[in-house]
Amino acid sequence: LALSSLSNTLAVNNSGRWGIINVASSTNLLTDSKNVQLVLDPSLQLLSRKQRKLIRQNPGILHSVSSGLQTAIKECKWQFRNRRWNCPTSQGPNIFGKIVNRGCRETAFIFAITSAGVTHSVARSCSEGSIESCTCDYRRRGPGGPDWHWGGCSDNIDFGRLFGREFVDSSEKGRDLRFLMNLHNNEAGRMTVFSEMRQECKCHGMSGSCTVRTCWMRLPTFRAVGDVLKDRFDGASRVIYGNKGSNRASRVELHHLEPENPAHKPPSPHDLVYFEKSPNFCTYSGKTGTAGTAGRFCNSSSPGLDGCELLCCGRGYRTRTQRVTERCNCTFHWCCHVSCLNCTNTQVLHECL
Repeated sequence: LALSSLSNTLAVNNSGRWGIINVASSTNLLTDSKNVQLVLDPSLQLLSRKQRKLIRQNPGILHSVSSGLQTAIKECKWQFRNRRWNCPTSQGPNIFGKIVNRGCRETAFIFAITSAGVTHSVARSCSEGSIESCTCDYRRRGPGGPDWHWGGCSDNIDFGRLFGREFVDSSEKGRDLRFLMNLHNNEAGRMTVFSEMRQECKCHGMSGSCTVRTCWMRLPTFRAVGDVLKDRFDGASRVIYGNKGSNRASRVELHHLEPENPAHKPPSPHDLVYFEKSPNFCTYSGKTGTAGTAGRFCNSSSPGLDGCELLCCGRGYRTRTQRVTERCNCTFHWCCHVSCLNCTNTQVLHECL
């Protein structure tokens, strides 16, 4: 799949290096905005021809894409840290494991969050001047309201969305249900970044007054994007393959997603969609690639998903204690030294059987 192979291409490998090396070789030569020659590590799966072309056409964008994917992976792990499926990753051929080959809710979230990560990072890099082919979004200029006007440097969300669509969607092939689902969730991730943009202003005036403000559009924090997509994961729509069956319908209109339950509304462009039930994440399965929850730490006093009853799937848990030493009672001394004490505490840990 496009995102899984892309994530693996740019991920950190077992030696701790990025999947990019500073050695020029063959035809995979890339150049960033600082004219540093970069090539994709041949030990990792390469980007598609179209993806490499897009990178060459936009000097400086490679690091932005890589950063966006890593941010998305971290956000996925944070959002699902207390769930049976906690967004596990590996250094194997597929960074997210076999889950990306399925059509469940978790697959939908992976595609949406990684697509959002690329869009968010590229849009921000444009306004920071890190990409040679784009700049701030200067379309919002001039009058805005009675006491404010457009100005400043708006994050270039339009370039981020356009590049994300061309780059991330480029490896999706076919016209089946999985193809439509992946493209839909990719776009839902990009739409979430766009819809969460907010107006930010700076005051101008004598003696700190705010007689007039200059305003621009700012990207949301990626945590805000993750929160919205997590909510949409919980309310994801189960869909089936639709076919209008009309010779007059265009190729795009002919194949579409329909709700599995005819009484439900069709999914909006912001919704996450899936078409099959999630696997059982309670136990290890080599077939589905699930690790199970044995050995996971749980909260014995919580009735929620992070509680030992639910997280351990009713198998029970073991309790152990460990002593942890941390720096504490730190004091700053002029100038410039910080002295701390070492405090040792006993922690009670509950581990799923």
